[in-house]
Amino acid sequence: MHGKAFAPEYQGELGSALGVNSSYEEVHAAAGRALSQADTALARARAALALAEAGRRLGRVDEARAAWRESYRSARGAGDAGAMAWALWSGGTLARQCGQLRLARRLLAWGVTLAADSGERLAHGYALAGLAETGRIQGDYAAVAALHEQLLEQGRAHGEARHMVWAMSGIAQMRRNAGDHAEALELFTECVRIATDAQDARGRAWSLRGVADVLSLRGEAERALALLSEAEVICRAMDLASALAYNHKMRGNVLYRDGSYGAAREMYAIALEEFRTMREPRGMALSRLGLVKSRARLGRDRTETLAELDGLERDFTRIGLRHARETTIAFRAEIDAKAGAAAGAEFSSATRR
Repeated sequence: MHGKAFAPEYQGELGSALGVNSSYEEVHAAAGRALSQADTALARARAALALAEAGRRLGRVDEARAAWRESYRSARGAGDAGAMAWALWSGGTLARQCGQLRLARRLLAWGVTLAADSGERLAHGYALAGLAETGRIQGDYAAVAALHEQLLEQGRAHGEARHMVWAMSGIAQMRRNAGDHAEALELFTECVRIATDAQDARGRAWSLRGVADVLSLRGEAERALALLSEAEVICRAMDLASALAYNHKMRGNVLYRDGSYGAAREMYAIALEEFRTMREPRGMALSRLGLVKSRARLGRDRTETLAELDGLERDFTRIGLRHARETTIAFRAEIDAKAGAAAGAEFSSATRR
C-alpha cells in the first residue's frame, strides 16, 4: 500500500505552498522569494535547497550548483545535520546529471551517512535512491542491486510511492539491460500504476518512458511512440527539461529500432541540442551515439563513423558509462564485420572472373 506522493524536498513554508506536481518555474520563483526573505540559517538552507532542485530540473547548472552549496553552508551554520544531508543529496544528484559520477557517489554516500546519523529518514531514502541510480548508470549492478532492494523495502514499509517507483524502475532498467524484457516490462508497468495512483506526474512520465523502451525492443513501435507523446505532455507542463531531453532521445531509439533512420537522426539531433543547452554530458554522449548509428545506417563513410565511435568510447569510459561503452564496441564490431564480409564477397567475385 502507498499514499499520495509528496515532495519533502520542499520544506518550511515552501512545503505548504508547493507540491510534487508543481512546475519548476513555479518552484524557482517561490524558492527565490523565500531565500530573499529568509531570516534564519535553517530557512536559508531550505529555500536554497528548493532553488537548487528547480535550477537543476530546468537545466540551469551554475545556479543549481551555487544554490546547493549555499544550502549546505546555511545548514552547517544552523548545526542541522538533516538539512546538510538534503543539500548533499541535491549536490550529488546535480553531479550525476553533469556526468561527474565519482563526485556524485561521494556526495550521496556522505548524505546517506548524515541522514542516518541525524534520523532524517526521508533524506536518507532520497540519498540512497540517488546512490543506487548513480551506480546503476555506471553499470555497477552487483554493487547497487541491494541498494535498490533496500529502498523498495523502505518505500513499502512507509507507503512512500516515490521511493517505490524509484527502486522498481531502477530494478527494471537493470533487468532490461540484462535482456529480461518480460520482467522489465512488468516492473515498469507497475511503476506507471503506482505513480498514477499516487498522483505523481513526474514519476509517471519517467515510468512511461521505461515502458516505451521495452515495448520498442519487442517491435511495438507505435505503442511506444504513443506513450512517449503522453509523457512529453507531462514533461512540458512541469518544465522537466532533462526528462524531456531523455524522452526525445528515447523517441530516437524507438525510431531507429523501427528502421526509420532519417527520423531517428532528426530526433537525436534535437535531444543533443537540448542536452548541450543544459550541459549534461551523459545525455549528449548518448545522443551522439544515436546520431552516429543513424548516419551509418544512412550510408555515412565508414572511416568517419569509426573515428566518431572511437571518440565516444573514450567519453563513455571517462564518464563511467559501462553499458553505453559496450554498446559502442558492439556497433563498431558490427561495422567491421560487414566491411569484412563485403571485402570477402568482392574478392570471391574477382577470383571467379
